[in-house]
Amino acid sequence: MATALRTDAAELELAELEDYLTAASVPKFHARQIFQWIYARGVTDFNAMTDLGRDLRGQLARDLDVSTPAVARHERSSDGTTKFLLQLADDHLIESVFIPDTPSQTFCISTQVGCAMRCAFCLTGKMGIVRNLTAGEIAGQVRVLLRALNMLDQRFNIVLMGMGEPLHNYDATMKALRILGEEHGLAVAPRRITLSTVGVLPALERLATEPFMPNLAISLHSTTEDQRDMLVPINRKYGLKELLDACRKFPLKRRSRITFEYVLLDSVNDTPEDARRLVKLLHGIKAKVNLLPLNEAPGIPFTRPSDTRVNRFAQVLADHGVTVSVRRSRGRDIRAACGQLITESSRRLAPGAQLAQLMEES
Repeated sequence: MATALRTDAAELELAELEDYLTAASVPKFHARQIFQWIYARGVTDFNAMTDLGRDLRGQLARDLDVSTPAVARHERSSDGTTKFLLQLADDHLIESVFIPDTPSQTFCISTQVGCAMRCAFCLTGKMGIVRNLTAGEIAGQVRVLLRALNMLDQRFNIVLMGMGEPLHNYDATMKALRILGEEHGLAVAPRRITLSTVGVLPALERLATEPFMPNLAISLHSTTEDQRDMLVPINRKYGLKELLDACRKFPLKRRSRITFEYVLLDSVNDTPEDARRLVKLLHGIKAKVNLLPLNEAPGIPFTRPSDTRVNRFAQVLADHGVTVSVRRSRGRDIRAACGQLITESSRRLAPGAQLAQLMEES
């Protein structure tokens, strides 16, 4: 079973691990045992996998790795939210967040080091894009948080709302979700996972065909093309009309809806006229709206609207029959709230290069 390069089991789906073992003349049923040890029990030392034979344990320890992000630091907010700074094998840093009592326990995980979307109100976008995470690094965040929080025997939800745009790293993101959903591992059901995207249309259309389909959240944030061009630059390539048309075609289960996330910026996109336009835009879509009053931060050129303006916007939506909620920000005192995740990296793209690279890759 020895190979020139050690294989990373953290990057393998169950079927791939079965194929690996079969090629090594090892019965493939051991893959299910290994998967359960790594994910359901949080054990990455093959020598500790006691229901495997001693010789097999030695072989696996010699030829396989289980790469796992390392906790470089963690901070706990006054509201119980915990932010983890995780170090990857190449020393890049990402952030993941645990949000308790939401009402379920929720892990907010990242899909990229940085982000190419450059949304005007988001600190992560200020980093630019460094690189995509691998499937193992995405799923590995969940393993790390479960161990760190002693939650291996608890139910939890996952939101792909950390650093990065999940659909800009499509293949690794979807592979990670399949790994997390594997019944012999953590068995996280698609209904307990929410993927948030600004709307990378070719990838959104691919998502509509996936057998393992998470809940969908669209980061909208504007009701006009010109304004969204400014706030969410990817709109210059995939416009508001095209995005909403794709949402109308997106397959939903009978009781499911698409969540539309809308960051409220004082005197920018928070007027009653904006709210009425939003009602019209969402006509014909099974939708609910999640309003997020801006989480202010140095370097973000906008301010948080007053509660009066937030409530007025929400009331317009409710009066027109739109299901609406106002998200209570969690972890703001440790910069763990939406749009506040940022790490320093020595390897950045030149200013202005992020969007150009995105246009070439998408």
